[in-house]
Amino acid sequence: MAALLGEYMLKTKFTVTLFALFALLLNGASDVGTEPVSVFVMKGDSVTLHTNITINQRERFKWYFIDDLIAQINGDLRYNCTDVQCNKEDERFRDRLKLDHQSGDLMITNINTSDSGVYQLQTFSSSHTGNTFKVVVKDVAAEVKRKSVKEGESVTLDTPGVKNPNDVRTWCFNDSLIAEITGDQTHICEKTHCDEQFRDRLELDHQTGSLNISNTKTTDSGLYKLKIKSSRNHYTVTSIKSFTLSVTDSGVSSAVKAGIYVSVVLLMAAAAAAAVIYSLNLLRSSMKDEESPQDQRGSQQDQCEDTDALFTFK
Repeated sequence: MAALLGEYMLKTKFTVTLFALFALLLNGASDVGTEPVSVFVMKGDSVTLHTNITINQRERFKWYFIDDLIAQINGDLRYNCTDVQCNKEDERFRDRLKLDHQSGDLMITNINTSDSGVYQLQTFSSSHTGNTFKVVVKDVAAEVKRKSVKEGESVTLDTPGVKNPNDVRTWCFNDSLIAEITGDQTHICEKTHCDEQFRDRLELDHQTGSLNISNTKTTDSGLYKLKIKSSRNHYTVTSIKSFTLSVTDSGVSSAVKAGIYVSVVLLMAAAAAAAVIYSLNLLRSSMKDEESPQDQRGSQQDQCEDTDALFTFK
């Protein structure tokens, strides 16, 4: 009897221990991925929150900001929505949310300090429990830097810090792409209109992403934007740095310069002609002054002979 009781207690203890271990493992598995991902961005930036999953046609999930539904993908396209489509009473994200229907990633553009908070992805899939993001928006808007140079000078549009190897940096001039750094690759002015305007005058610093423009022209004046796309495992932050460049004329137009050049050439030609004429006149005067004495006596004798012809001696 005692042996049977001991065996029963041993089995019971083993069962309880096994159940406790299973509960511990189950609880640990449920906590995997539940830690919120911290995301820090600047006011005015864009941020994309990644799901790291591929959505199939039957996949359903919802994005929440705190407790408000802000985006949804359903198997029925009629029920897909973003921002005010999901909640007509909430104007917070109007026209600032973009939903990738292939991955479920959520992009928030032109982010504000009021967008700080917890974003939660809720999925209805046995293979994915969801993600939680804690977004903090710093109230420091990117200011527009202004640069001014004279035509013909060089100018460098500086970028903050050292470039992250995974960053994609894109330079645009008046909304036209002029240069890009992707990983180890650098591309400058591949389009025809860009090559014609900036041919052999753009240089990228691969370490910082700064853009140098040499031999500037007045047509280089305008708005330059640097888009920095920094990707992480769970999110991507896109920030914009803006520069306004003013290239002022050196003060004299090309036509005026040409006119001045022609005038100087004409004046030099006139001065040279005057010098030649003066030299010829001076030479002629010298030749008269140096006439020989014999010629002078001959002239005097002629005059005397003429005098004798006027008088009769007796």
